[in-house]
Amino acid sequence: MMQHLVLGARLARRELRGGVRQLRLVLACLALGVASIAAVGTLQSATKAGLLADGARLLGGDVEVRVNYQPLPDAALDWARQRGATTSEIIEMRAMAVAPSGERALVELKSVDAAYPLYGELRLDPPEATLAATDGRYRVALEASVVERLGVTPGDMIRIGEASLVFAGTIAQEPDRVASPAVLGPRALVLAAALPSTALIQPGSLVSYDTRLRLPEGTDVRAFATQFRDAVGDGGWRVRTADQAEPGVNRFLDRATAFLVLAGFTALLVGGIGVATGVRAWLEARGRTIATLRCLGAPSGTILATYLIQVVVLALIGISIGLVAGFALTWLGAQALAGALPVPPRFGIYWAPLGLAALYGLLTALTFSLWPLGRAQRIPGAALFRDLVTANPGWPSRGILLANAATALALVALVVGTAEQPRFALGFCAGAALTLLLFRLGASGLMRLARSLRGIRRPTLRLGLANLYRPGAPTPTMLVALGIGLTTLAAIATIEGNLRRQLSDQMPNAAPSFFFIDIQNDQSDRFNALAAAQPGVSEVRSVPSLRARIVAVDGTPSEQVQATEDTRWALRGDRGLTYAATPPDGTRLVDGQWWAADYSGPPLVSFDANLARGWGMGVGSTVTVNVLGRDIDLRVASLREIQWRGLGINYVMVASPGLLASAPHTHIATVRSSEQVEPAVLRVLTDAFPNISGIRVRDALEAVAGLLTRVGVALQATASVTLLAGMLVLAGAVAAGQGARVRDAVVLKTIGATRSQIRGAWLVEFGLLGLVAGLLAAAAGSAASWAVVRYVMGADWIFLPGTLALTVLGCVLLTLALGYIGTALALRVRPAPLLRNE
Repeated sequence: MMQHLVLGARLARRELRGGVRQLRLVLACLALGVASIAAVGTLQSATKAGLLADGARLLGGDVEVRVNYQPLPDAALDWARQRGATTSEIIEMRAMAVAPSGERALVELKSVDAAYPLYGELRLDPPEATLAATDGRYRVALEASVVERLGVTPGDMIRIGEASLVFAGTIAQEPDRVASPAVLGPRALVLAAALPSTALIQPGSLVSYDTRLRLPEGTDVRAFATQFRDAVGDGGWRVRTADQAEPGVNRFLDRATAFLVLAGFTALLVGGIGVATGVRAWLEARGRTIATLRCLGAPSGTILATYLIQVVVLALIGISIGLVAGFALTWLGAQALAGALPVPPRFGIYWAPLGLAALYGLLTALTFSLWPLGRAQRIPGAALFRDLVTANPGWPSRGILLANAATALALVALVVGTAEQPRFALGFCAGAALTLLLFRLGASGLMRLARSLRGIRRPTLRLGLANLYRPGAPTPTMLVALGIGLTTLAAIATIEGNLRRQLSDQMPNAAPSFFFIDIQNDQSDRFNALAAAQPGVSEVRSVPSLRARIVAVDGTPSEQVQATEDTRWALRGDRGLTYAATPPDGTRLVDGQWWAADYSGPPLVSFDANLARGWGMGVGSTVTVNVLGRDIDLRVASLREIQWRGLGINYVMVASPGLLASAPHTHIATVRSSEQVEPAVLRVLTDAFPNISGIRVRDALEAVAGLLTRVGVALQATASVTLLAGMLVLAGAVAAGQGARVRDAVVLKTIGATRSQIRGAWLVEFGLLGLVAGLLAAAAGSAASWAVVRYVMGADWIFLPGTLALTVLGCVLLTLALGYIGTALALRVRPAPLLRNE
């Protein structure tokens, strides 16, 4: 073995001196796939580093304590201050901002004290603007989007709740705000002294109280947080430290990165086909050299070592190019996504994602090159000379087959082992394998069909069809390489189209026009009557509303519950809670029974059936919730199937009346009206009840649609990398067969074929390749999108023929363009030099 390696290394070094021109395709394919994976991983690491470095600024302090409905007790504040902590108290809620013109918008109202911000700097535009009261009038700063919508300028009066505030200026920088799409409302900022005049804080109002703590230099933040919890107990508040500033953002980054890495791996997979194509063409060009070595007595192990070493060296060069390109793409990606990233990335060399990308590249190179290398090892010298004509390679040895299988399994293990969702990654690998098989079978079917039509008399068609099944035809390579990229694009476009159809057509028809929140108990009847009396209003619904945090399930703390991936979200943060004596309209019980209308026993709850399945719950289980700092045990009496897509009033938990009815709470209402009267309805109701906030569903859906557009563009750009890799492989396959095409063109022209006939024959070949690849990609992409929309997103799938037709048309045009270029180059060659050489 060592002798083979030593001799193989010497021979490989000599051959590498002749250059690597024939393996440029291998370098390009590997570099492209590795670059995409390296760029995604590095951008994630740089963004996480930015989050970690700016954690205290984003959190607003070293420690944050958040509680709903009521502020942190003075005893807890005193405990922190006695240990040297500087405190800042923030209050957040939703409200309506009304301009002098009557135009109004939902805003996220935030009141701050004099100590704000503990970290960073608040900047307003104009720079001299201030929130401090002048002439006895309190002031407000607004985010740029709401300023544009309201059409206000500094000095105008803005009504928020019952207070009239002077518009001070635009918020240029809010240090503790992470960049995110404002789906429900942009920011409005006031001083804490201005908040009482708004009269927005009422019993049961949905208000968040955040207390930020800046600790003395050198304090162990995590130890302080633990001591704080032990000292003040659990009053239903959540304690976070600076390194946990934005766990939701980190989860989003992890999942987005996992998907984009899979997209990059798809590009690398297509590039692997290019590796196999390039290595096979390279070995065919080295056929005489290999045959000579075999005739001189070189063992098969030496032959394998010679060319395997060269492939590994070139793979390492391609990987290195990809890593450098990926690092550069990270900077470009950060510039392109500057408005979407939560914080500016901290650029640097992050070895973990670079090492992962390099490992992906090396395993891919080995997986796709061992088979053609095994052919060169297996075939005798004389047969190898004939192989240039007969293309009958035979099978590699058993050892090579086992090694090939091992590298393929290692590649799958790497994908699954590094994925955020291993089961999804495993399904992705299975889907990729099935897609490869589908296109390979499609290529075989196309070749059989072309062979069955060889009796066609028209020369152009007969020659074009013969090119599809002739010995050494690149039909399988072209179809597979092009099809995978197009399948990815078709699947993403179809998924996006389905989601957009849901948002634009189905949801608005089923959804109410408005949600109104923070309706007080003594306002509920008057609100319902006034809303129902408005022209164009067809439906008004109202239910009690509380917020609760799930703290235990059947006695198991929420953080220890073994929940499925799709239900774990409900164990984080607060959940909506309501109560009802009778089942709400549209209730569909799947297990258990509703309580009697006059029930007055221990608290019961009707629970979301999907969450119950994910948590291993059933009728009779106990859910412990924290409401206003008090833990309440709710026994599950029934399970309900909830249709969230209707966007009506739905709650995970509907409890029995009694104990909860006596707790401070508000009401939430939905109003359905015609689109023409929506502005008038919103104006009348928010003028009559200044403390309530109206959420226009159409605005929220438009914001989600805009976010979907940006996400769709990003996903299509990522999928385009896969298509680019497919184009590289396609171009490589055309280039590899260019010599044969030149010889065919010379012979055909010599026996009297015209240029148009030769061109037409090759366009028939490439046109059929593009058509079949496009049809298979449309079918595979539709199947993949159906599975994602139906089972992952739980929505109805819609067939989109226009999107798929564009996929097929694009594929045909692409293959025709590449085929035309290859044909044009072949027709330029003069016959005489080639004929004299023969």
